[in-house]
Amino acid sequence: MGAVSFVLGRGDRDSGPVGHLGRYRALDGTSGAPLYCDLDGPHAVTIVGKRGYGKSYTMGVLAEELAKIAGLAPVIIDPMGAFETLAEPNTAVERDDEIPATVINDPTVKPTALDPRSWCGLLGLSPEQGAGGLVWQAAQQSSTIAEMRTRIDDTDAPLVDKRAARNHLRLADTWDVFDATGLEAADLAGPEITIIDISGLESAPMNAVCRGVAEALYRARVTETIARLPWLLLDEAHTFFSGVAEPALERILTRGRAPGVSLVAATQRPSAVPELCLSQSDLLFAHRLTAQSDLEALAASQPTYMNGSLADADRLPDAPGEVVVVDDSTETVHAVQIRTRETAHGGDSPQASDIEV
Repeated sequence: MGAVSFVLGRGDRDSGPVGHLGRYRALDGTSGAPLYCDLDGPHAVTIVGKRGYGKSYTMGVLAEELAKIAGLAPVIIDPMGAFETLAEPNTAVERDDEIPATVINDPTVKPTALDPRSWCGLLGLSPEQGAGGLVWQAAQQSSTIAEMRTRIDDTDAPLVDKRAARNHLRLADTWDVFDATGLEAADLAGPEITIIDISGLESAPMNAVCRGVAEALYRARVTETIARLPWLLLDEAHTFFSGVAEPALERILTRGRAPGVSLVAATQRPSAVPELCLSQSDLLFAHRLTAQSDLEALAASQPTYMNGSLADADRLPDAPGEVVVVDDSTETVHAVQIRTRETAHGGDSPQASDIEV
């Protein structure tokens, strides 16, 4: 690859691996010079856009580029089953090599990935009273759900509280996402894209898996037990910022730079993610948005160096694949056309006209 025209997120660095995202988009719609993204250092990235305008597609392009860098470990939390096509043979673009990717179906995480307060939150219990207090105490001293139930049985608490606590834990056990031998950072730290398919789960167990994965990756880099730098990519990120996964995600956003952990959060509802997610992002990719609450959330988070409002009707793109990128590292704004995927896109909606009966 020759000299590049501009590298998003590079800041003061003048070298290191980059990923090709697309081309500049001129006012008349024509394509300009290629645009790249820094993949050498850790980043916090937010991708927003209403359904059907390329949010997940853009995240897939970024994942493809991450998989080409030997020192990175991209991990996708896939709540919609839209990214399994990354692991299929490449058909969209001719290449000499495949994009390395693997899919983990039916993932499990260690129960200890959740602290006692998070166990109560996961089960909808108050830690200050009754069944919630029992779950809190059991979670402090146990590494499996079976151990938690045994410790609850051994207490002298009122029978009604013990029964309620056991029933809530029994429900968590039916989700089949907790296992003392669940996913560890070493399972996720290979050079390929690791796609964690949680599309068959409800919100609570989805959050539990996301929490476990985020905690494992962060801790492993703090203790330097994995060498590659993890990139955690979340689709439908609002689902996780409103559940028990939130503390782990916020920790990566606020403290991930030092250990080298990156987060990519994609959502069609920027108004439903905490302001921290937008304010801590050094790269913001904005596809088309129309809901007033989402536009207001975007406007409230935009940096002071921008001329005009990012939420102005003529500022955001109006066609799929087009995006405005705000690069906080260089304090610049770019109109971009995202490049074509090298793997098939799995996020399209089915059409009745495609069905033969």
